[in-house]
Amino acid sequence: MGKTLFDKVWDSHVVKKIDKGPDVLFIDRHMVHEVTSPVAFLGLKNRDIKVLFPEKTFATADHNTPTRNQHLPVKDYLSSKQLKALEENAKYHGISYWGLGHEKNGIVHVIGPEHGITLPGATIVCGDSHTSTHGAFGAIAFGIGTSEVEMVLSTQCVMQPKPKKMRININGQLNEAVTPKDVALFIISKLSTSGATGYFVEYSGEVFSSMTMEGRMTVCNLSIEMGARGGMIAPDDKTFNYVRGREFSPKNETWDDAMEYWKTLKSDDDAVFDKEFTFDGSTIEPMITYGTNPGMGISINSGIPSSNQHGGNKETFLKSLEYMDYSEGDKILGKKIDFVFLGSCTNGRIEDFRAFTNIVKGRKKAPNVTAWLVPGSHKVEKAIKDEGLLTILNESGFELREPGCSACLAMNDDKIPPGKYAVSTSNRNFEGRQGPGSRTLLASPIVAAAAAITGKVTDPRYL
Repeated sequence: MGKTLFDKVWDSHVVKKIDKGPDVLFIDRHMVHEVTSPVAFLGLKNRDIKVLFPEKTFATADHNTPTRNQHLPVKDYLSSKQLKALEENAKYHGISYWGLGHEKNGIVHVIGPEHGITLPGATIVCGDSHTSTHGAFGAIAFGIGTSEVEMVLSTQCVMQPKPKKMRININGQLNEAVTPKDVALFIISKLSTSGATGYFVEYSGEVFSSMTMEGRMTVCNLSIEMGARGGMIAPDDKTFNYVRGREFSPKNETWDDAMEYWKTLKSDDDAVFDKEFTFDGSTIEPMITYGTNPGMGISINSGIPSSNQHGGNKETFLKSLEYMDYSEGDKILGKKIDFVFLGSCTNGRIEDFRAFTNIVKGRKKAPNVTAWLVPGSHKVEKAIKDEGLLTILNESGFELREPGCSACLAMNDDKIPPGKYAVSTSNRNFEGRQGPGSRTLLASPIVAAAAAITGKVTDPRYL
C-alpha cells in the first residue's frame, strides 16, 4: 500500500516510537514569539540547560506589539515585559531574534515563508495554533503548548500521537470574487469546527493546484478552525519557485539535493486516507460568518439558517445569535458594520493588500467605518509602498499601520469596542476575540474592502 504525503514526512522524522504511546518527532524548524515562550525559557533556566539547536530556532515579536509608533517604548506593562523577556532569552541562547524595528520583523507565520525558513518536507512547530499555515509548502506544521515549547528548545523533539489522515478534494474552477479564504470558510461550514478533529488534512484537486502559494497559506492557516491538527498541500513548481533564492533556503548543490527529495513529496496513487471529502469548486460563493465560531458561515447572499437547519447544538446556536444581535433567517447582506480589519497570519500578505486595493481604487472609505490595514511584516509593508498601493489606499481614505497581529486578537491596543461589528480577514470570531463584547464577521480581503467603502456587508461582485 502506498504512502500519503503526510506519512512520508512524518515517518522520516520519527526518532523513536513508543509502544502504545506517542511518537518522538524531530523538529526541523522551531519558531517562537513573546507570548508562549517566557515560561518555556524559564524552565530551561531552572534546569540549567541551553537551547540544543539555536540555529533551528527563530524568534519574532508579533502578538503584543502595537501597530503604531513602534519606535517608542511599549506602553502596556505586560506586553513590554514579555517582549523584553524574548529579546533577552534569544540573546542568551544565541537565537535569531527579529524584534520591533527589525527589518525582518512581522507575524511569525508570515516571516517564516518570506525568508525561506519554511521548506517542503520539514517539520515546523510554534507555540501558536495557526502554525498550520506552513503546511502550504508540503511541510508538517502544527501548534504546540508551552511545555512542548520547552521540550523542543531543549531536545529539538516533541512527543506527539500520529494523527489520522484526511483528504479534501476540490475540483473545478472558482467563480468571480471567490478567494482562498472563501474556499476555507466553505470547507469549515461543511465540516463544522470539529469535523477534522484528530486528523491531519491534505488538500488536493484543481482548485488548490491553481492557487498561489499565498492562497495556499490562507487555506492551511484555517485548517485548525475545523479541528484538524494541521493541513498540507503537496509541493509543486509553484512551491519550488517561491522557495528558491530565499535567505534560509538551500543553495547550489544542496538545492539540487533538496529538489530531488522534494519532488517525491506527494501521496502515492494507491495511498489510503482514513476519511475523504470531495466538493465542486464552482459551487462556492463569497463567504461570510454570522456567528461566534468559524463554522457558522454562509455564502454572502444567503440567510442565517434556523436552529433546526443548523445541525449543531440548538442552545449554543441561539446563544451565538443573541451575542451577535442577529436572528434566524436574517440576511447578512446589507448589515451595518463599524470596523474593517485587513491583516493577520491569515490575510496579511501582499496579495491580500493587492486584492483589497483593487476594490477600493477610485472609491472612498465609508465615513462610518474605522479601517485597520495591518501588513503581516515589514517586507509586506515595503511592497505595499513600492508597488504604489499605499498611494491608492491613501487617496481612498485609508491609512497603513505597522506590522503585527493587531486586531486578530485582543492582546494589543487594536481592540474592537463592545457591541461594534467588524468585518475581519482574520481567523477566529469567538466571543470577545477582537475585544470584550466585539462582534466579528470573518470574510475575504475583497469582501472586507467592499464593506469598507459601503459601510455595510456588500457582495463585491456588485461593485
